[in-house]
Amino acid sequence: MGCLGNILWFICGGFLSGLSWIIAGLLCCITIIGIPLGLQCFKFATLSFFPFGKEIYYGDGTINLLANIIWIIFLGIPIAVENALIGILCCITIIGIPFGLQFFKIAKLSLMPFGAYIA
Repeated sequence: MGCLGNILWFICGGFLSGLSWIIAGLLCCITIIGIPLGLQCFKFATLSFFPFGKEIYYGDGTINLLANIIWIIFLGIPIAVENALIGILCCITIIGIPFGLQFFKIAKLSLMPFGAYIA
């Protein structure tokens, strides 16, 4: 299911989700201060392209919390809303529910990417 799900995912919206992460990363990398934010975008773009079979684990720490607050203010909310809306659209049909759940997973990640890792 993972391979087939990833192929269908890429065709049915995963490409746009991953593209939004790459665009956000490029915008962040314009300034030196934004480079750590941009690197997070690039790291999670691969998850947005092929999310089936991957889990996200969240860590903790003061620096991660501060970076996540800055992230939410500048980039997190628009990307999370985009992924949540696409997830809602996917969940309209029974066939689209697995894809909608993946969009919700990515929406949660897009709010707090620092300290998170993919396994």
